[in-house]
Amino acid sequence: MEYVIGAILAVIVLIIVGLLLRKRLYDSVDYYESWKLDIMNRNVASELAKVKELNLEGETKEKFEQWKNKWETILTVELGKVEELLYDTENAADRYSFPAAKKCMKQMEEILQAVEKKIETILAELNELLEIEQSNREEVEQLEPKLNELRKILSQNRYQYDRADVRFEVEFDEIQKELTLYKELVAEGNYIQSTEVVDQVKKRLEALQQELEEFPALYKLCRQGLPTQLDELYKGLNEMKAEGYWIDHLDLEKEIKEFQAQLIDLVHALEKESTNKVKEMVPEIEERVKEMYLLLEKEALAKNFVESKMPSYERALENFEVQFLHTKSEVAQLKQAYYFEDSDLEKYMSLEKMVTQLQEQLKTFAQKVEKNNSAHSKLRTELEQGFQQLENIVEEHQDFKSRIQNLRKDEVEARAQLQSMSDDIFKTNRKLRNSNLPGVPNFIWSMIEEATEKNELVLQALDNQPLDILEVQKSLAEAKSSVMSAIENTNMMLEQAYLTEQVIQYANRYRSSNPSLAAKLLEAEQLFRKAEYELALENAANAIEEIEPGALKKIEKHQEMTVS
Repeated sequence: MEYVIGAILAVIVLIIVGLLLRKRLYDSVDYYESWKLDIMNRNVASELAKVKELNLEGETKEKFEQWKNKWETILTVELGKVEELLYDTENAADRYSFPAAKKCMKQMEEILQAVEKKIETILAELNELLEIEQSNREEVEQLEPKLNELRKILSQNRYQYDRADVRFEVEFDEIQKELTLYKELVAEGNYIQSTEVVDQVKKRLEALQQELEEFPALYKLCRQGLPTQLDELYKGLNEMKAEGYWIDHLDLEKEIKEFQAQLIDLVHALEKESTNKVKEMVPEIEERVKEMYLLLEKEALAKNFVESKMPSYERALENFEVQFLHTKSEVAQLKQAYYFEDSDLEKYMSLEKMVTQLQEQLKTFAQKVEKNNSAHSKLRTELEQGFQQLENIVEEHQDFKSRIQNLRKDEVEARAQLQSMSDDIFKTNRKLRNSNLPGVPNFIWSMIEEATEKNELVLQALDNQPLDILEVQKSLAEAKSSVMSAIENTNMMLEQAYLTEQVIQYANRYRSSNPSLAAKLLEAEQLFRKAEYELALENAANAIEEIEPGALKKIEKHQEMTVS
C-alpha cells in the first residue's frame, strides 16, 4: 500500500514539474512574441522617410535603397523566421519536448539580437547622413556671407593691398568655385563627398581672412618701414666713418644691402604668393636692425669713453709711477739696514714688472688711438682692463708699503721690549740685594744670568746690518720666556723665605715646651741659613702642623694681608 501511495505521489510531482516547465516556455514564447512585435512597430519606416526630403540622387539614393531593402528583409524574412520558431516552440511545449523548445528559443534570441544590431546600424548611418547635410548647409550659410564680406573689405581698401589685390581676387574666385561644386554635389545627392569640399572652403577662407588682416602692416613694413630704417642706418654708418669711427669690423654695409635685396623679394612674395614666408623673416630682420643700431651706439659710447677717460688714466698711472719711485728709493735704503724676506723681494720685483707692463700697454694703446685702426668698443674694453689692473697694483703696492714700514715699527717695538726686560732684571737684582736673606739659591742666579744673556742676544740681533726682523723676533721671544721665568722663580723663592721666617716665629711659642718641635725648628733654621728655603719651609710647616693643625693656613692668610 505504501508503494502505491509513493508511486502516486511521484506521478503527481512529475505532472506538477512538467506543468511548471511548460508554463515557463509559454512565458518565453510571450517574451519573444512581444520583442518581435516591438521591432515591427519601430518607426524605422518614418525615419527612412526623412531621407526623401533630401535629394534622392547619387550616393544618397544608393544608401536609401540599401536601408529600405534591409528593413524589408528584416520584416519579411527574419521576423518571419521568428514567427515560425514561435510556433515550433509552442508545439514542443505542448508535447513537453523541452530540449526542442530551448533550441528554438536560442535561434530566436540570435535572430532578434542580429536584427537589433542591423536596425541600430541603419539608424546610425541615417542620422549621420542627416547631420552631415544639416552641418554642411549651416556651414555654407555662414561661409558665403563671409566670402562676400572679405570681397568687400578688399574692394574698399584696395590701396592697402596694391598689386596683391589680383591674387586675392583669384583666391576669392577659386573659393567661389568650390562653393559651386558643393551645391552641385548636394544636387547630385553626394552629401558625404560634399563635406570634404566644405572643410576645404572653411580652411581656405580662414587662411584668406588672416592674410587680409596681416597683409597691410607687413606690406607697409617691407615696402616702407624697414627700407627707411635701413637707409637711415646706412646714412648713419657713413656719418660715423666721416667722424673718425672705426666700424669696418662690423661689416654692416654688406648686411644692409643683403637686407634691402631680401625686402624686395619679400614684397614680391606678398604680392604674388602669401604672407607665410614674410611673417617668418620680418621679425628676424627687425631684430637684426635693432642690433645694428645698438652696435653703432655702443661704438659711439665707447669712443666718448676712451676720449674722456684716457687722460685720467694717464694721470693716474703717472701718479702711481711717482709713488713707486719713492717706494723704490725707500726699499734701497731699507735693504742696507734690514734683511728682506724672499717673499717681500718677489713682491717688490713683481710690482716693478707690472708697472713696466702698464707703461708698455699705455704706449701701445695710445698708438692704436692715434692710428684710429681699432674698434672703439675694443679700445674701451682695454682701457677698462687697464683701470682695473692699475687699481689692483695700487692695492698691492699699498700692502707692500705697509709691510716694509712695519720693519721699522717692529724694530722700535723690539728695542722698547728689550729695555723693559732689562729694567725687570735690574729690579729683580735689586730686590734680591735688599732682601736681607742669608743667601740666594744658585739656580736663581743661573736663571738671572741666562735671562741677561738672552737679552744680549736680542741686542746683537738688533745691531746686525742688515737687520733680520724675523731673527730679532725669534730672539726676543726666547728672551721674554727666560726673563719671565727668572722673575717668577725669584718671587716664589722670596715668598717661601719670608713665609719660613713667619712660620718659625709663630712656632717659637711652643719651642720651650716641646723638645721635638724645637729640634725640627733647629733643622729648619739650618736649612734656611743654607738658602734651602723650600726645604726649610716644608720642615717648619710640618712641625707646626703637628702641634697646631691649620696653623700654616692662618700664617699664610696673615702674610697675604700684610703684603696687600
